[in-house]
Amino acid sequence: MPHARSHDRQPVVAGQFYPAGADALMREVRGYLAQAKPKGQAPTILAMAPHAGYCYSGAVAGATLGQANLARTVLLLGPNHTGLGKPFAIWPDGRWTFPGGALAVDAPLAAHLCEKEPRLIPDTLAHQREHSLEVLLPFLAALDPETSIVPLCVSNPSLDTLMAVGAAIGQALRQWQAPVSIVVSSDMSHYVPHQVAQAQDAEALEPALRLDATAFYETVRGRGISMCGVLPMTVGICAARELGATRAEVAAYATSGQVNGDADRVVGYAGLLAD
Repeated sequence: MPHARSHDRQPVVAGQFYPAGADALMREVRGYLAQAKPKGQAPTILAMAPHAGYCYSGAVAGATLGQANLARTVLLLGPNHTGLGKPFAIWPDGRWTFPGGALAVDAPLAAHLCEKEPRLIPDTLAHQREHSLEVLLPFLAALDPETSIVPLCVSNPSLDTLMAVGAAIGQALRQWQAPVSIVVSSDMSHYVPHQVAQAQDAEALEPALRLDATAFYETVRGRGISMCGVLPMTVGICAARELGATRAEVAAYATSGQVNGDADRVVGYAGLLAD
């Protein structure tokens, strides 16, 4: 057995959130991606997709990422569910593995981002037990196995800081020699009745669709909407604006209640695309 490189990340929710077997995993992912509408002509600058167990959110993730026109390099922005690590933690190098494959980390781009925005810190601890980006990897690999990634875990709660870092990321990506798409991993409302989730999620998505990061953050925080990816999505919207994004649409929406029949306590899942 060759010695694993120090910064290769092994999956932590295989067999829980998605199949542990390589063939079963790809079969399921391709099935979800096949439900997507045809890709748009314009390159996707920003996408948001959910990260629950595939039986709940896989259809929304597939419909969203399958319709996206993603660059071969993807900056992955996710929340920090564990509380570990730095507030803006970048995985610096190596590979992220999943059953049957791996995606390479774009180490030069990771270094470029950290150089341009000092609040971005190379840190693997924040990612070790964090599932939000891991569950999207098989979708990206199924779409293009040559995709390279830069994973960024966001836990800083300050709106001013999130917006400043987002703008700096957008400027750094604009200077980069190759196109980069941003993919944010987030679920929407958590553990509220189906009708409440639909109403709250529509309220949160409205400013996101206008690419208004301030109104989006203030709506989610001010209305107490339990969207786990509000911090990375705020960063993502600011970066996307710097990259010239002018238009966004909801690609898919569902709640867990539509899967398991329990309409009293659902989680909402939304897919958003901006170009």
